[in-house]
Amino acid sequence: MLDVAVIEEPAAAEASLDPIRSRILAALAEPGSAAMLAVRLGLPRQKANYHLKELERHGLVELAEERRKGSITERVYRATAASYVISPSALAAVSPDPSRSPDQLSARWLLALGSRLVQEVGTLLTGAARAKRRVATFGIDAEVRFASAADRTAFADELAQAVAALVGRYHDESAPGGRSHRVVAGLHQIPAPQPGGPEGSAAGPRQRSGGTRKTEPEAGQENAP
Repeated sequence: MLDVAVIEEPAAAEASLDPIRSRILAALAEPGSAAMLAVRLGLPRQKANYHLKELERHGLVELAEERRKGSITERVYRATAASYVISPSALAAVSPDPSRSPDQLSARWLLALGSRLVQEVGTLLTGAARAKRRVATFGIDAEVRFASAADRTAFADELAQAVAALVGRYHDESAPGGRSHRVVAGLHQIPAPQPGGPEGSAAGPRQRSGGTRKTEPEAGQENAP
């Protein structure tokens, strides 16, 4: 089972968003049969089996094993991933285009950058899975608490300068066999915890980083005042 799978097909996205099917996907983090799901989710067995078949048809669940119980063969399924992300390519006609209105101070442009990140990394993961290869990515996730809006602006300016300097140092347009990579950096306020949701983290800087991995955290770029 993958940690994260990217859904690119519109029909698969539609299937995953159905309330009953999303509950089945969550339940199948542990393998189960239609009979087990019917009991666990309070569904008629025939209905559970129908939704299982639809999820299997779209590649969201897979057959884990078959068990013989007397004259009956029980089919046990599992979700293909622990969690799913729907790629903007599933809504290709209306997916965000960061090149349309680039604006470092726009939260919507930051969102468009994040959407492109999901789409591009999702495409890489899909191709790599078919070729049975890994995708080389690098991600950094950090939190910082600013004392003032002026500090936030200064931080964004320094971040932009640092990224520009690194890109200028390592970019080689004429390198034979070179591969183009995209660097995305972002800065945004962390939304306040919702009532009943997980509590916010304590104040203070935190940073998590990784080298070659299968997934990459969403990011964008902002120099908001």
